[in-house]
Amino acid sequence: MEEIAAGEDSVARGRCPERPLLLVAQQSLFDPSRTPPGKHVAWAYCHLPRGSKVDMTERIEAQVERFASGFRDCIISRHTMSPADLETYNPNYIGGDISGGLQNILQVVARPSLRITPYTTPIKNLFICSSSTPPGGGVHGMCGYHAARAALRRFSV
Repeated sequence: MEEIAAGEDSVARGRCPERPLLLVAQQSLFDPSRTPPGKHVAWAYCHLPRGSKVDMTERIEAQVERFASGFRDCIISRHTMSPADLETYNPNYIGGDISGGLQNILQVVARPSLRITPYTTPIKNLFICSSSTPPGGGVHGMCGYHAARAALRRFSV
């Protein structure tokens, strides 16, 4: 916990953590079509200061290596993106924020704007679902689930 707190504190102070908290996934375990036979893909994400251009590859790999000795020896290719790269890739990721911005209590209920049904838009029968709608980023699939339910309620009346 101390290491996680120190890393997140570094980010809050505008610095890149030496030992970042990682979110790591290995989707190819469940979807072998993502890789050639016998190979795997690992994906890792860490928090960084807004707009950072720092390449965290070494720090990320060092963290994984701490818990999975020999990890580096298995790498045959890499693709990395900094927060600045993410914003270039998708201008909606302002500063590299894949969660659509501030996530305080007001934003939990009023994303992307204050509406009774936050998945509706000013355009009739056009709905939105993304990390910019409740319950926000990090709750995978729930934005789409709730948007679909809102659409079904509208059309089943």
